[in-house]
Amino acid sequence: MVAPGSDGLVRCAWCVGDDLYEAYHDQEWGQPIRDDQHLFALLMLEGFQAGLSWRTILYKRENFDRAFDGWDPVKIAAYTDDDIARLMADPGIIRNRLKCTGAVRNAKAYLKVQDELGSFSDYLWSFVDGKTVTRRFDDPTDQHRATSPESDAMSKALRKRDFTFVGSTICYAFMQSAGLIDDHAPGCFRG
Repeated sequence: MVAPGSDGLVRCAWCVGDDLYEAYHDQEWGQPIRDDQHLFALLMLEGFQAGLSWRTILYKRENFDRAFDGWDPVKIAAYTDDDIARLMADPGIIRNRLKCTGAVRNAKAYLKVQDELGSFSDYLWSFVDGKTVTRRFDDPTDQHRATSPESDAMSKALRKRDFTFVGSTICYAFMQSAGLIDDHAPGCFRG
């Protein structure tokens, strides 16, 4: 489903009516990302979003970037209990101990992927054969898909590599946001 935004452009309906959402949709969502650290940061933010709205994460994204040292996996992998305590005291982020310690665990797993395979980006993009999967659903109910065979495979593989907060639904949202899957609605100006 699509709807006109405040500027008259027709967009995916989920983002219309919120300036931050519209800007995110227009400038970021679905744009292919190939940078390892950027993909890591986005995957971590998707994990923090679990059980919350993406809007909440967008409004706190700068705080997350600051609190997690610009999402530098090397620094995060070295976090100690003192760092977790610092994060838990930071009102600018989602203060969930499991998610904060999960980010440390994921940073370590990320570094192992890079060490073994050379590229986190190439590894993630392998789940879509290196190119964006484009979907244009005629049935509006399909536009609210939460998983796919690709996200199921990614989730399973990441969990085997000791990542956490990478269920299939999180992986699907990540794949949409990072441009691995293009789910812009038919008629959206970005589609």
